Amino acid sequence: MSQLLCFEHRGAAGHAPENTLAAVEKAISLGADWVEVDVYAVEGELLVIHDDRLERTTNGVGYVAEQSLEYLRSLDAGNGEKIPFLWEVFEQVNRRTGVNVELKGPGTAAPVALLIDRWVKERGWRYEEFLVSSFDHHELRAIKHLQPKLRTGALILALPLEYARFAEALNAYSVHPGVEFLDRAFVEDAHRRGLKVFVYTVNRRQDLARVIALGVDGVFTDYPEIVTSWGIGEG
Repeated sequence: MSQLLCFEHRGAAGHAPENTLAAVEKAISLGADWVEVDVYAVEGELLVIHDDRLERTTNGVGYVAEQSLEYLRSLDAGNGEKIPFLWEVFEQVNRRTGVNVELKGPGTAAPVALLIDRWVKERGWRYEEFLVSSFDHHELRAIKHLQPKLRTGALILALPLEYARFAEALNAYSVHPGVEFLDRAFVEDAHRRGLKVFVYTVNRRQDLARVIALGVDGVFTDYPEIVTSWGIGEG
């Protein structure tokens, strides 16, 4: 069996405040192949945060998109960590792993494409070291149009009737289903279409065993040790 890729979900969210630089560093230290973070665009800057509201992960209140950049950067995102800029995550990673950027808010495709272009042209990264994913398939289509060299991953909440056909139509690199509803037929259909299958969020060993048996190519997890202790995904 080929190596199962380990994607750290929101950094190492099981070990440090999610989507912070501390979580990113923890993910790398635990042997992740990829670090996954979520982004919103605010005042022309890309901020790394998962929810559209602030209450769950910070000491702030309200919708992310309705706040000033100054206010958002003043918040505590856990253990004294700040909400980072996406470029800070890139600097923290420094090519030690790949970076999966999940587009959360509207209008994120263009600034993410521009930032990645800059890191490739000025910092020596390769486009293959980035993966841009989203549940918003319109944003994925937009970013592929802006930069065809970028790999995209299509997130889904349920199994479509035509399985992975939609991801092939998007010219995606990978499709990202949830562990709860994944089955062998979907995995086989995606592979026939030349797509990778990266499944979220695998935090239990019994779930890991099941998706390995189904033949997936990678897993998103808050706890990478369940992957590395399996003897695969180390990197």
